[in-house]
Amino acid sequence: MNEIIHTDWVGKMAFDSEIDGYQIHFDADEQFGGTQHGPRPKPVVLSALAACTGMDVVSILGKKQVIFTAFRISVSGEVAEEFPKYYRKIHLVYSVSGPGFTDNEEIRIKVNRAVRLSRDTYCAVSAMLKNSCEITEEIMLLDS
Repeated sequence: MNEIIHTDWVGKMAFDSEIDGYQIHFDADEQFGGTQHGPRPKPVVLSALAACTGMDVVSILGKKQVIFTAFRISVSGEVAEEFPKYYRKIHLVYSVSGPGFTDNEEIRIKVNRAVRLSRDTYCAVSAMLKNSCEITEEIMLLDS
């Protein structure tokens, strides 16, 4: 099955994309001719990676009956200095909170496995990016 996304120029450096019936408005910084009324395309790639792997991890932890109270993925990208200024390295930090999580080895093993399964098997965004940049991750278990 092929996915088709239409993206239309709406003036200056702004573009609108429709994805699954949702509108995303992209724009550039003022210094590049934009009006700063939307995200830049490149950081949206980081967000897509975080959301993709996050959905996998939530699903896997649910199947493993891990009850958590908060889950955040922080993602940073190291940009190449030369053009094209792509992400050379991406680092994900998975912060998972729940009662008694900090020193719980059983929870740590389950979260590590969920992250590994997402990275190696399920996350299509990760699969696309891993051939063009280094992706690393770390896991933080926090008490809530």
